[in-house]
Amino acid sequence: MPEVLKAPLVVEFPFTRSLGPVQSAFLTGLRERVVLGVKTRDGRTLVPPVEYDPVTADELSDLVQVGVTGTVTTWAWNPAPRRGQPLDTPFAWVLVRLDNADTALLHALDAPGPDAVHTGMRVRIRWAEQRVGAITDIACFEPDDTDAAEVPVHAGEFDDPVTGIVAEARLDYTYSPGRAQTAYIKALENERRAVGERCPSCRKVYVPPRGACPTCGVATSEQVEVGPAGTVTTFCIVNIKAKNLDIEVPYVYAHIALDGADLALHGRIGGIPYDQVRMGLRVEPVWTEGGRYPDHYRPTGEPDAEYDTYKELL
Repeated sequence: MPEVLKAPLVVEFPFTRSLGPVQSAFLTGLRERVVLGVKTRDGRTLVPPVEYDPVTADELSDLVQVGVTGTVTTWAWNPAPRRGQPLDTPFAWVLVRLDNADTALLHALDAPGPDAVHTGMRVRIRWAEQRVGAITDIACFEPDDTDAAEVPVHAGEFDDPVTGIVAEARLDYTYSPGRAQTAYIKALENERRAVGERCPSCRKVYVPPRGACPTCGVATSEQVEVGPAGTVTTFCIVNIKAKNLDIEVPYVYAHIALDGADLALHGRIGGIPYDQVRMGLRVEPVWTEGGRYPDHYRPTGEPDAEYDTYKELL
């Protein structure tokens, strides 16, 4: 049996989000152990608060305080918590309608097991010890047997309000290439050759190969060596430095159609000032010692390719 390749991959994109007055007050309130909702024109209280009524699209700004206790409206048990979730032991995801609110808030409920959770049960917020103005200031909910208490009035005004948050978006997964891409990877790593596959129907050569023609839908198996040189078809200038990527900005990332291929692949362009990269530029791969794939592509010194030779690959 051929070796099955696999590798752990992470797609991560943290970004900073600015907050409007409603979200700013809500998150600042959590920092101060105050939960705020927003009133609609028909008297409903929405928690979490939103800037616009989801039913009427009216702009909303009338903030009101709601309780720190509430009622579970529905739930689901989570037997295996994942990285970044509120608790590291099994817990229930719950929708909780806080006292004096008309909508439910999604969060975690710390409970010993699914038999201890039921719709209609009373719960209370457990606050995080360190609060910064984020939804995680609510560490979780916990069971509570008290009735709804009177909620004090709060105008939603605070000193030092939270004006922005950093939102973490991350996906961890394991990637396993199929037969065709495994052959492509091994040819690059072991022989520094780019190998594609030709469709038996339309005769197009795809690099990297996919195991099937995306146009005709038929399997591909005929291997075709392409390149090593190619033509820049389109490109972009990158001005924002990526985390954990040791490349100084600005730099150019391009679509490169290797000679003999009918699909352009991605590659970084080096060996030329970024503002001199152009469509039609002829380039060749540059390898580093021990590299498993080209580090970047540089100009070959050949005349630029005519537009008609690569227009179908844009």
